[in-house]
Amino acid sequence: MDTRNNSTAVRNSHPQSAPLFADIQIENHGSIFLFRINSSAAHAWVSENVQDDAQFFGDGLVVEHRYAADLAAAMQAAGLVLA
Repeated sequence: MDTRNNSTAVRNSHPQSAPLFADIQIENHGSIFLFRINSSAAHAWVSENVQDDAQFFGDGLVVEHRYAADLAAAMQAAGLVLA
């Protein structure tokens, strides 16, 4: 799978261009991304689609950079709004 296109979508999620409301706020912290859960729809999606032993930092799902683009694409395909 070519991850260049998907990783561009994650990198381009910048707070200045964020919609007024986002189900998930993505923060790039270098080697990890934090997917901050902002809605009940996002919470339900994460509960159903992310492993039980996933790591959280506060309200943020910790995601290794190599998985961030695919996770973001799956969330968008499910209709969640990302910022």
